[in-house]
Amino acid sequence: MPANVPAIVFVGGGPRTAGVLERISANRPELFASPLQIHVVEPHVPGSGRIWRYDQDPGLLLNSMAADITMFTDASVDCEGPAAPGPGLTEWAAGVLDGSIMDVPDFPQPLWTQLRNLTGTTFPTRRLQSQYLEWFFRRAARSLGRSVTVHRTTAIGIEPLADGGHAVALANGRTLHADIVVTALGHTDSRPDAVSAGFADFAARHRGYHAAPSYTTDVDYSPIAPGQDVIVAGMGLAFVDLLVLLMEGRGGRFQETDDGGLRYLPSGREPRLWAGSRRGVPYHSKISAALRGQAPGPLLFFTAGAVEALLQQHGELDFRQHLWPLIAKEAGYYYYRELLTGSPERAAMGWDEFAARYSGLDWNSGERASLVAAAVPDSSLHLDLERLDRPFEGVRFADHQELQDAVAGYIEHDLSLRDSPDHPETLALFLALLHVYMEVGRVVPPERLNARSQQVIHGWWHGFFSFVDSGPPPHRLRQMLALQRAGLLQFLGPGLEVTADEATGTFRATSRQSGVFVTADALIEARLPSTSVARTLNPVLASLHMSGLGSEQQLLTAGGIHSTGKLLVSSGHRLVDAEGHAQATLFGVGPGTSGWGAGAFARPNTNAAPFRENDALARSILGVARGIAAGQSAAVTSETATSETATPEPATVGKN
Repeated sequence: MPANVPAIVFVGGGPRTAGVLERISANRPELFASPLQIHVVEPHVPGSGRIWRYDQDPGLLLNSMAADITMFTDASVDCEGPAAPGPGLTEWAAGVLDGSIMDVPDFPQPLWTQLRNLTGTTFPTRRLQSQYLEWFFRRAARSLGRSVTVHRTTAIGIEPLADGGHAVALANGRTLHADIVVTALGHTDSRPDAVSAGFADFAARHRGYHAAPSYTTDVDYSPIAPGQDVIVAGMGLAFVDLLVLLMEGRGGRFQETDDGGLRYLPSGREPRLWAGSRRGVPYHSKISAALRGQAPGPLLFFTAGAVEALLQQHGELDFRQHLWPLIAKEAGYYYYRELLTGSPERAAMGWDEFAARYSGLDWNSGERASLVAAAVPDSSLHLDLERLDRPFEGVRFADHQELQDAVAGYIEHDLSLRDSPDHPETLALFLALLHVYMEVGRVVPPERLNARSQQVIHGWWHGFFSFVDSGPPPHRLRQMLALQRAGLLQFLGPGLEVTADEATGTFRATSRQSGVFVTADALIEARLPSTSVARTLNPVLASLHMSGLGSEQQLLTAGGIHSTGKLLVSSGHRLVDAEGHAQATLFGVGPGTSGWGAGAFARPNTNAAPFRENDALARSILGVARGIAAGQSAAVTSETATSETATPEPATVGKN
């Protein structure tokens, strides 16, 4: 290979890398059509990677319907490169069945059955999704000719070279020369924080069981005995997966009852779970209703113009004070538009009058609340975002049974709103939050946010969005209720507190709002590990951190320096080193970085943030490759890097 053919190494070969490869291919005719040498380092199957790999429990599902899944950049995506539409999961499945898509393996019979039964409203298995992602990767790699080489191993280190490139060391003993490195590592593991480490030590000393935060399907639950009491901290998506593995995964099954309900038939091998969390309730169900009213238009309040006006007025923005009122107003506009135009029998005011008056009012104003009360007589239909976020705020439960009834009633009410055709306003709210979430990273300059707001966006805002919009299929919540009725799942309520009792050698869990407590020998922390470059178990991240080529994002807050744990990247996704400089030829993308994009695949026609990011990153990579092919040094290439925001704001610290 000639010396001036740029070599690009992707560390990680999951769906995010596949998306960037597709964008490189789409942008090459315009930016750099000369030869490239591309290496993808991935120990699992490229395309699906670790999280979406085929080799996991067949009962695990996606939390999105098949119609809402695509890997292709369609015309809605606001990017510089050309759109290249292609089949989403539903269309791909149809193409496999009719033979128009042939680049697929010989599937086992259960997958053929899933393909034949798939509709747009199906929640597909992760095994089926793995095949779509792997097909997309093969397609993207093939579009780059013979440029792509896959290394089924793990990258263990990155070191700078005298020529401005980097050496990427692999676990199989090879070393790759890279002119450009892209880390796309997805969700990685970290050493437990102090609390989890303390729990692990406690369990080891008392011969108990503790599962630290991890990807649920990678945890060994075999030491948990049938009938054993287990405290579960967390009721999000990891908790839903846990129920699958410990219930149906141990031989139990669900049975429809004559009245349309659901009954769980245990195998006798299941433990008994006691589950709680900060909110004390599971994520909201996905929505089966269809909009009946006016079709949603573009965002009206949370716009680039509105954010720019705030910047002109305030200079530095605070999420809660400046941005959240616009987001809430946008959510309310979507919600009430659907309610008033789709269900006019529930309204006492026409939409045109309501919209004209609503547009001029602040979200937090009494006038806005009065307008809603006049337009929607039924107060149970009023949108209360604070109540939505903390449904049991201020509630005190008299005893354990009252708590069980309250949480079960909450889940049943959630299902009545979201899994019926009667409340399409819940879908309007879903769409509003989705559109805003995708837009935040595009219209809000991160360097113009105060440090507190950086915390809020990566913490509360992401969590609230996930709670409302990223929940499980509705049948998972029905199964949860069936397990509770069967006595295999008990709710611990909001404000969960877990401690280790040395006197008894057991874990103790309680809720401040119920006063009820339970003790158990086993504790499962049902969530993904928090991102932490400093505590990472990923050898490449550890190498970047130790060498100073990469750094952990740190924010200077009123309470001192706060670390987000994320790998700090510039506005152009270049890694920021320990001295605060954006690296010319080192890039990072994905959930473990300080960039704002979410996910790797998305709903079609939503101007999805990851697709916008993939395109911008691909164009940056091609620009650097063009310079390298022309004989430019990394020092010349770094002129572009230094023009990007390396430290998002004065209160952000890039050093280790």
